[in-house]
Amino acid sequence: MHRRELLKKLALAAPAAWLPGVVAGLNWSPLAPAGERTASGNFRPTWESLAQYQTPDWFRDAKFGMWAHWGPQCQPEYGDWYAREMYMEGHDKYNFHVQKYGHPSKFGFKDVINEWKAEAWQPDELVGFYQKAGAKYFVALANHHDNFDLYNSTHQPWNATRLGPKKDLVGGWAKAAKKHGLRFGVSVHAAHTWSWLEPSRRADKAGPLAGVPYDGHMTAADGAGKWWQGYDPQALYAQNHPLSENSLDNGAIHKQWNWGNGAAVPSREYCEKFFNRTVELLDKYEPDLVYFDDTALPLWPVSDVGLRIAAHMYNANAKRHGGRNEAVINGKILDEQQRKCMVWDIERGQSNQIEPLPWQTCTCLGDWHYDRRIYDRHGYKSAKSVVHTLIDVVSKNGNLLLNVPVRGNGSIDEQERAVVEGIAAWMQANGESIYGTRPWKIFGEGPAQASAPGLSAQGFNEGKGKPFGPQDIRFVTKDKVLYATALGWPADGQLLIAALAAGSPHYPQRVGRVELLGSPGALHFEQTAQGLALTLPAQKPNELAYAFRIMPA
Repeated sequence: MHRRELLKKLALAAPAAWLPGVVAGLNWSPLAPAGERTASGNFRPTWESLAQYQTPDWFRDAKFGMWAHWGPQCQPEYGDWYAREMYMEGHDKYNFHVQKYGHPSKFGFKDVINEWKAEAWQPDELVGFYQKAGAKYFVALANHHDNFDLYNSTHQPWNATRLGPKKDLVGGWAKAAKKHGLRFGVSVHAAHTWSWLEPSRRADKAGPLAGVPYDGHMTAADGAGKWWQGYDPQALYAQNHPLSENSLDNGAIHKQWNWGNGAAVPSREYCEKFFNRTVELLDKYEPDLVYFDDTALPLWPVSDVGLRIAAHMYNANAKRHGGRNEAVINGKILDEQQRKCMVWDIERGQSNQIEPLPWQTCTCLGDWHYDRRIYDRHGYKSAKSVVHTLIDVVSKNGNLLLNVPVRGNGSIDEQERAVVEGIAAWMQANGESIYGTRPWKIFGEGPAQASAPGLSAQGFNEGKGKPFGPQDIRFVTKDKVLYATALGWPADGQLLIAALAAGSPHYPQRVGRVELLGSPGALHFEQTAQGLALTLPAQKPNELAYAFRIMPA
């Protein structure tokens, strides 16, 4: 049998035992699927071909982006992963859901979608606010693990133009980003619905409704006479398949994120639907950045759809930009080969070294989906915390993507606004030490780096190290200027930068002038064998961090 016909026959059968090996070993690209067409160009859907990728300068110069991780799971205002954990009997979100909405056999996540109207959403105002805060790119959630598309999708009937808000949310965000001169990106998470929503098929083990299945088992036939008549819940929940191993263990999914360790392998139909939805998203809204919440690429290694999407993104983007690839794809937990193919994203964490290739950390003021409890306890990150993260990440060749949680109605609260305004004030005075910079010979000095924790899985070392102080300094360079930013203000007004000592191998020339951004005039300094000793002004220019412009003699 011809190899192409053999692969087609095997793919239709798609037994879990062979599929990863076929994809990984042969770098196969099956027959073009019915649906979205892919762009031709220099990139092919193989890791080897994608390795020719070069991170565009716009991303390297931008340094700071804002993200609206906003969808129907924000409607309850009860935190991240609501659509999964509301189906876990005894879980905090389950108890909240039963009290607020009713039992998940009667009021499931599909019904939460119906409650969501986004009535206060003003994308132009929000994106303009973020642009004034110093963001150079804006990313909008296109779908989450809940499988609900937030755009005009012809491949997923469960989408925001037909249900819930009945608005093209991605379209609105894209229009606002263009108006305010920001690069536009989308985040795509729906590859994991297959296993992520398995709890929707459970039933209570105790209580008056013990044994009554939750709504994850429902089909279109169950919708007769209901608000969702004509919509198949399985197109949303994707649960017509065998359960993953240890599915009743709520934590097992974290070990199965890359489709190993007993995860139920998605069907070819599911994979191709994801492919078509994503390619349509990229073609309709033309983002320059797509963030995948996946190990490497979506559905890898059980399917090659992620490779095909990446090749299409790069090829189509280059055609739009006159042959110059301006695209960025973010992926997580990348090996060395994969980091050549896209931009590595670290979730809620930082690298502890200057990375040879540009990367990004993503983090959030609170929880990824809006959680009213964080507001009530005044638990958001401070502007100081965000700025320190930005300075540290940029010194190591990275960018910061910051999510400001959006309420179910589409607004952000006044505590979040105050944090963003604090960031804006610092960026207006100190932005030159961030934008367009490149790493120096070392990223920094000071006691915090000696106890910096390592990465765990996707990242998750944020906030685990020693707090930054005046002796913690981070370096970047631009043209002939060196920027040294102190992450605290010394009580005695004297700052010593050891890396700039006379005769230092890092800075062999003599320092000629030092200025403190946001403060007038030059500073008095001495360059000794111990370091560059600065005498600071009596008045601090801000309360967050202190960037020094250092020029050679």
